[in-house]
Parts: sequence; C-alpha cells; structure tokens
Amino acid sequence: MSGGTTGPAGPTAEELRRLVRVALDEDLGGDPGEDVTTAATVDATATAVVEVRAREAGVLAGQVVWSPLLAEAARRLGQPVPVVELLASDGDPVQPGDVVARLSGPVRTLLVAERTGLNLVGRACGVATATRRWVDVLAGTGVSVLDTRKTTPGLRAWEKYAVRCGGGVNKRFGLHDVAMVKDNHAAAAGSVVAAYRAVRSARPDVTVEVEVESTAVALAVVRAGGRFLMCDNMTTEELTATVRAVRALVAELDGPEGRVELEATGGLTLGRAPEVATTGVDHVSVGALTHSSPQLDVGLDWVG
Repeated sequence: MSGGTTGPAGPTAEELRRLVRVALDEDLGGDPGEDVTTAATVDATATAVVEVRAREAGVLAGQVVWSPLLAEAARRLGQPVPVVELLASDGDPVQPGDVVARLSGPVRTLLVAERTGLNLVGRACGVATATRRWVDVLAGTGVSVLDTRKTTPGLRAWEKYAVRCGGGVNKRFGLHDVAMVKDNHAAAAGSVVAAYRAVRSARPDVTVEVEVESTAVALAVVRAGGRFLMCDNMTTEELTATVRAVRALVAELDGPEGRVELEATGGLTLGRAPEVATTGVDHVSVGALTHSSPQLDVGLDWVG
C-alpha cells in the first residue's frame, strides 16, 4: 500500500520510553513520584514472582512494554530492575488462563508498574483482537485492513502497533507523512481536483490520497493524475461501478500495467466486509479499530 506499514515490528525504543514515562507520571505524580500505599506496606527488600495472564480470548499485543516499563519504575524507586520472561509473542492468539509473561524482582517495583503495564497491554490486546476479526473475515480476498488517525491522543504509535499485531496495515501516522485530500480541503480549494493539484504541486514527493464520494469525481481525480482514492460511504453497487470505471480509465491512460489503489471506508461492518471485498477494492479502512475497541482483560497474579 502507498505509504503503508505492515508487520508487528515494535515501537521504537524512544517511543516506548516516552510512553512509560508519561504513564508512570500519571500514577506517581511526577518523576520520581510516589506510591504512598506500596511505600507504607511493602518492605524495600521484599521480592516476588508474578505472572501476567490473559483472562479472555483474543490476540496478544504489548509485550514489548514490560522491560522498559519495569526499568523505568526501578530507576524511580532506586531498586534493581526486575527480570522479564516473555512466554508468548505479540500477535499470538491467547485463551483465558494463558500465562504470557513472568516477572520477578522487587515487590515495590512490580506493584508500581502493575496497573500501568496492564492498562497498556490490555489496550493493545483489545485493538489487536478487533483487527484480527476484520483480517479473518477478509482472508483470501486480497483486501487489506487499514487503520486511521482516530487514535487516543498520545497513544497513536502504541495503537497502530497493536493494529499490526492483529494483522492490519497502518495507513499513515499523521498529517506529515501522507497527504489526504478530504471534503473540507476541496471546499477550501474550490474542488476536489483543485485541491489534489495544489497538494501535488506543493509536495511532489508525498503520497496523495483523495477522498471521493461518486464515480464522476473519482474519474475526474484520475484524469488529474490521482492514483490513490478513498471511496467514502458508497453502497456496494456504487463501489463496484466506481472500481470498474476507475480501473478501465487507468488502463486507458497508463496502459495495462497502470496501477491505482482503491480504498473503501465509511459505513463498514464485519458482516458487510466480504460483500465490499467483491467490489474489487484493495483496502478497507476502519476507524473503529482504534476508537472503539474494548480492552482485553489481562491480569497479574502473585505466584511466589
């Protein structure tokens, strides 16, 4: 996909450091901060072994956070860094009761990191699980599942990583890496074609996707040079007609090897997805992957 990112390669080390620092600041009230309950009840020399368990079925994501999170918590408390043993990998299916990680070290550090880690892992697992449902229902169709920018502020890299763990594809990370001409840009520029031409002229180096709502507009954009179209809120019949007409025009303009990418979005459901795949689109984009996926229940159990 133009400008797309696939596969479960994790967030960068810097992204993870920023994520755990912000999350721990919330819980501890700053850096180093304080856990008043743990400080009062747990001896500084006490150690323990705990296990991270899935409490419901889904897709695992977020394992990459445990090591940097525990390292940062240990730094703040001035304690040794707990040992992390990962027993499953991000992207793996999990069932209730599955142990996915074992953590051992100072009790104070483990307790400080517990809820922060479970929040992040549960969120990532929820997004990955929802994504996998779309990937599974579209299996064999050749249609990929894309995410959107409808993410939790501050958690975009984390949530988009979870989409990859679920088998989906990241479309763009922000306003800077891929241009997307939408209805309000068209209104400001005078037309969709005018907006597309303005972006292409200003930034010939950037991938440009154009939102279209009819076959006529789609063809006009293709004639202007557009080769990445997002078909918004079209019926199955409208999508089929648009895909057929656009591909025919691209073949006429660019020859049989001409390439155009077509994405369906808006009004999509799991039940409708296989029908949409028959229209010939290359992708479906689903904002709900990141804005509406529920947490997957993940817990931390004391084992010794």
